[in-house]
Amino acid sequence: MAKLRVGVVSPEREIWTGEADMVIAKTVDGEIGIMPGHAPVLGVLVEGGVLRVKRGAEADLVAAVHGGFISVADNDVSILAEAAELGSEVDVAAAKDALQRAQASIEADQEDADARLEAKRAAARLRAAGEEV
Repeated sequence: MAKLRVGVVSPEREIWTGEADMVIAKTVDGEIGIMPGHAPVLGVLVEGGVLRVKRGAEADLVAAVHGGFISVADNDVSILAEAAELGSEVDVAAAKDALQRAQASIEADQEDADARLEAKRAAARLRAAGEEV
């Protein structure tokens, strides 16, 4: 069976590259699943989304992705994230603390856009690490 060639990058570093059977990402238009032979597509990734890369017999690769783009052409999938972190790299305690602080800020000021953004990012980091949010 054909494989996808996948690259996940952010301005800071290359997060991951390799082959996959399927990529699942959340875009502003909804969740998208990419398999080999998919039509070319360009999508805008949501802030605080979770990317899942299915790699057959290997464990899924899961990453918190904060904005950016997904590009698909000729079985090449490029995830160009504004910021991203592999689930295995997430400091769960720090992410839980960040989520609690953001939620407290939102309770104090419902209009706090920065706190809402931080809450989305912290929740995505926890989901990527396999934690319940």
